[in-house]
Amino acid sequence: MMIVVGIVGRIGAGKSTVARLLAARGAEVIDADRVAHAVLEEPEVRSEIAARFGAEVLDAAGAVRRPALAARVFGASPRHEADRADLERIVHPRVRRRIEDRLAAIRSAPRPGATVVVLDVPLLMQAGWDHLCDWLVLVECDEHQRQRRLAARGWSEAERLARDQAWNRGYRPPAAEKTCRVDASVDEAYTARQVDGFWNTLPGN
Repeated sequence: MMIVVGIVGRIGAGKSTVARLLAARGAEVIDADRVAHAVLEEPEVRSEIAARFGAEVLDAAGAVRRPALAARVFGASPRHEADRADLERIVHPRVRRRIEDRLAAIRSAPRPGATVVVLDVPLLMQAGWDHLCDWLVLVECDEHQRQRRLAARGWSEAERLARDQAWNRGYRPPAAEKTCRVDASVDEAYTARQVDGFWNTLPGN
């Protein structure tokens, strides 16, 4: 049996920490950011991105300059929104296909007991991926702490606002009956106790 757990939460809330804690307890984590990085290395994708956004978003070796691309798609203007939509049109279907292929491979592999697979997808609800999940973990965080974490990444206030606006667009609260809330505002030990509580409710644990 395969149990799919999706992680939901704002950027900087602590989703990666929760995913890592679940992995330490035996879950297999599919990190959509890593999948997207692999997609950006596909020659066809590089060509489409260069055709749409210009050669300046590629480095001398032809690889995608992710900071330059991010500057084009994160912002509040109509142009940013159009650029983001076009980038998602190029990248998202390929990411989804890779993730669905991996889920199918895990599901078909004979294993004793239950297999827990975690989907660490930044815009899981917005992309409609929640229907793939048996459970959702909603990661929450004190807003002041979350902003401190984002600032520590070196992002300006405008960059943080742009990413929050991108997250807000199309977000809908997960269904309460299959959602567990985890507060990641404090330290890892505090979060781990809540993850343990969720983990112990899953079949086979």
